[in-house]
Amino acid sequence: MAKRYGTHRTQQLVHRALEASVVARRLASTIPSREKSPGRCVLPSTVPSGLPPTWPQRSRYIVYVDEAGDHGPVSPEFPVFVLALCIFEKTAYATTAVRALTKFKFDFFGHDAVVMHEREIRKQRPPFEMLRNPTVRASFMQRLNELVEDAPFTLIAAAIDKGRLSKTYAHPENPYHLAVTFGLERLALHLDDLGDEGEVHVVFESRGKNEDAELELAFRRACDTSTLLGSRGYTPLFAPKKANHAGLQLADLIARPIGLHCMRPSQPNRAFDLIQSKFWRGPTGSLEGWGLKRFP
Repeated sequence: MAKRYGTHRTQQLVHRALEASVVARRLASTIPSREKSPGRCVLPSTVPSGLPPTWPQRSRYIVYVDEAGDHGPVSPEFPVFVLALCIFEKTAYATTAVRALTKFKFDFFGHDAVVMHEREIRKQRPPFEMLRNPTVRASFMQRLNELVEDAPFTLIAAAIDKGRLSKTYAHPENPYHLAVTFGLERLALHLDDLGDEGEVHVVFESRGKNEDAELELAFRRACDTSTLLGSRGYTPLFAPKKANHAGLQLADLIARPIGLHCMRPSQPNRAFDLIQSKFWRGPTGSLEGWGLKRFP
């Protein structure tokens, strides 16, 4: 008989497995070296100087999210739905990521109003039609790869195989809702590892009034039902594409390569190779189930 993801019993099993891994991680004698590297902030959030003590306590980290694929019918060309969460320490984001992307845009476009979009770059559509010139394309892609590789973020991603999902469960959950839950749960564990506290802002690209409302409902439901998210506040924000957030553009650039890796892991994937070191990993350095959650 086909199973149903989302029943109380199934959710208990999923959460127990994750909770067991959390306990093991907290009991580990050491934190992986990536978590202790110089420049990583591991102190709890504090109220900035000069502000009243009643000022809300906020996380030192901000999260930008984008997806590849869609949560509709299965597409033979791209049958997975991927949600990529890029987690930035705020000071590093403002002083490094934003500056690097702005400089890149000035160098190639002469202004910073252009919004980087993976699909438009791949298809060489305006304003990226200059990439039809092989010399320009080679220089552009080299610099873009370096920008992504050097960007100071930690990556968590959830990949839902829509074909397997529909075959495995009689009444499968919405892939977007599953991915949001998996992503937020791992985000919570990662921030717990860092000793971070306070409200976390999670920024999505706005897709329209109805779509944003549906996603916010899934987001709030995950926060209300998951036992792994604790008492920390998670606030979803929806920014239009024209807001030109560096974090959203970086998340957009890496989501599809993750999906391609999940579909064809043995196929060369330069874009995925560039971001492998950015994934959050388990106590033994494992990627699967930690920084990359595949389901089912």
